[in-house]
Amino acid sequence: MSVATHPEHGVRIATNAPIPTWFGIGGRAERFAAPRSHEELLDCVRIDPSLRILGDGANLLVDDQGVPELVVSLKTPAWERVHIDARTGRVVAGAGVSLPRLIKSTIDAGLSGLEGLGGIPATIGGALVMNAGGRFGQIGDVVQSVRGVDRTGLDAVRDRREIPFEYRKSGLGAMIVTEAEFLLAPANTEKLRAFHREVMAYKAESQPLNADSAGCVFKNPTLHADVEGIGPKGARVSAGMLIDRAGCKGMAEGGASVSERHGNFIVTSRGCSAASVITLMDRVAARVLDTFGIRIEPEIVIWRREP
Repeated sequence: MSVATHPEHGVRIATNAPIPTWFGIGGRAERFAAPRSHEELLDCVRIDPSLRILGDGANLLVDDQGVPELVVSLKTPAWERVHIDARTGRVVAGAGVSLPRLIKSTIDAGLSGLEGLGGIPATIGGALVMNAGGRFGQIGDVVQSVRGVDRTGLDAVRDRREIPFEYRKSGLGAMIVTEAEFLLAPANTEKLRAFHREVMAYKAESQPLNADSAGCVFKNPTLHADVEGIGPKGARVSAGMLIDRAGCKGMAEGGASVSERHGNFIVTSRGCSAASVITLMDRVAARVLDTFGIRIEPEIVIWRREP
């Protein structure tokens, strides 16, 4: 990897750079930047309007061949600022802020709304784009507005009413999110801490948190017809339950395997490739379809080169 300042723009560009993900595998970025200011972010957009934004890498798998687009990380001080007004419940956080850090800060301030997202590793930007959530809520529930820039470099602001938050969707994918405002509710700090501990204990008991993985691999599907023993038409059911009942726990491909602890986690070991994870995902989805007639779709994002 080498780093140099772009000859026409001020931002520093690394070449052949690793892309850090929680899987710990995958290809590299031909170009990588971590802009230190709004102007440097605009430089990135001018260099490559099709750039890819890297969050915490917790919900990402990069194909072994890497990606040619400029990869941009906002995990720099310019995008890691937090402002909390405990009196009004207004919270403003940059896109590079760690979600676990923001959760702790809002709990300490006696503000409720984010504590149910404990155990979700993400930056605020990434959490917003995928509407991160789980059993105890989703981030879109407390968003007031989102700021960023579009792919032409123009500033953009989206009010909550303009953002079509759905299950693991936000409609923000084309926008480069730089900041978000939340509105939280006053609450007893000790009760918030107690509930947060319960959330974390649940995650630790049910998920392989110490393994190399990217969290839940598949979205929980909505049934398009009644499925005996699973649920009625219109119900959203657990992908992990389907994978378990289809007998997929322990399935392996190369250095990738379906976790014995939670069927919707794929864990990796030394020597594993992204191709092995993708192949295993395809095998699991095919077995669930063959067993129940239910299609499960990836929740993790896969970066690939265009054919």
